Amino acid sequence: MALLPRLVHGTGHRLSRQLFSLPDLSSLSPFSGSTGGDGRHQVYHERKIFPYTRKQLYELVADATSYPRFLPFCTDARVLRKQSEPDRSHMDLELTVGFMSFKESYVSKVTCRPYESVEAVAASETHLFKSLNSVWRFQPASAQSPHSTTRALSEAHPQETSKAAAASAGPDSCPTLVTLDLSFEFANPVHAAVSATVFGQVSKLMVKAFEERCVDIYGYGKQ
Repeated sequence: MALLPRLVHGTGHRLSRQLFSLPDLSSLSPFSGSTGGDGRHQVYHERKIFPYTRKQLYELVADATSYPRFLPFCTDARVLRKQSEPDRSHMDLELTVGFMSFKESYVSKVTCRPYESVEAVAASETHLFKSLNSVWRFQPASAQSPHSTTRALSEAHPQETSKAAAASAGPDSCPTLVTLDLSFEFANPVHAAVSATVFGQVSKLMVKAFEERCVDIYGYGKQ
């Protein structure tokens, strides 16, 4: 997922960067010293084995209009344009994100490669973010890999595990390694400092929310 228009403070008044210039507060940012020359560029990598097929997992992520139902901080999603090619499809996706007292809408360029990956890149710099990119990838995992996702969830809800066989039916029935690469850079260190506690965990929250969405749609995967 990624960003375009306009930052709105909780009071409803727009913040315009043209009204004043911010001092250089990069030394005060909790992101100082991390990847990127100014300390604001953040890169996260998550990976987890899911007991579902690549087709099932890909279809959940490619269903962009469902994002507000499960992705953290996403409050609205609308497909503006869609184009299909033999081996991939492209979308212009308008997303609205909200967290703390901030709210912003933006357009993301999304490229979907069936059963392989879903990549989203912010169409342009926004008031809140200088950049915001994400890539979900789906790769076959070893059949001997532990299904930690399944084990924890099935222990909590043993009556639901019977859904696994139907959920994993089909030729692509092996467990799947899901990786999420997320990178973003705030437009200024003030936003970085205010948002540190929220976005410092956002990649983990996204994977957890995706895991719960899988259970809602497909039940608990094969043991």
